[in-house]
Amino acid sequence: MNVLVCVKRVPSPGAKINITADGQGVDTAYLAFTTSPHEECAVEAAIQLVELHGGGATVLTLGPVEADEQLRYAASVGVGNCVLLPIEGADWDPQRTARAIAGAISNLEARGGPFDLILFGNESADAGNFQVGVRVAHALGRPMVNGVKGIEVQGGAIRARREADAGVEVYSVPMPAVLGVKEGINLPRYPTLRGRLASKKVAIAELPPSAEPGGQRMVTLLPSVEPASHTIMLGTGVQAVPAIVDLLDELGLLR
Repeated sequence: MNVLVCVKRVPSPGAKINITADGQGVDTAYLAFTTSPHEECAVEAAIQLVELHGGGATVLTLGPVEADEQLRYAASVGVGNCVLLPIEGADWDPQRTARAIAGAISNLEARGGPFDLILFGNESADAGNFQVGVRVAHALGRPMVNGVKGIEVQGGAIRARREADAGVEVYSVPMPAVLGVKEGINLPRYPTLRGRLASKKVAIAELPPSAEPGGQRMVTLLPSVEPASHTIMLGTGVQAVPAIVDLLDELGLLR
């Protein structure tokens, strides 16, 4: 089974996000980066499918040259091939990104044969646009199911399960197919020391992307409003004791 996983380099969850002065991007000066969590699960799903059915897994990302860090992480947990579509500057819009990825997939398949399954994260952890995987599937003319929490191979078809308000939805789609994976479908494995060392030697193929900008344009980024916190001094020394007792009583900690 030949599986491709498309991932994205995103700021580490929980990091404080600062916006550049022009409001057009994220200030990355003090940020650490990781793979989008949904896509970490997609990588694990690809590895499990290959372990179960044989074949190989490839990971692909469109981003800055520094995104080779995320590719090597995927290699350290068992992905065999890594492909980088290098870009400079800000992230591309979803339409342009999808066009570039679809073009790269077509090139890769012309060289090595079709991918039976292409996996995306349900949405990226930073922009959360929910668009790229759907647009790539449409461009390639392949069936697509998003929000997937279970994957099974049944002959020449993929059985995809996703949660819904009324229970569980199950889809059977012929391969080649595209799936958008949600976090929680599995528990991603951690790389071993041996895997980390081996990933440093993995050759990363670079395919310069070519795609025209789409019609979507970001106007500005707005930072979220941080809740204000206030410190109240209850007093100093023994003068603070009555106020502390009243506070503990208010919190229900006194019996």
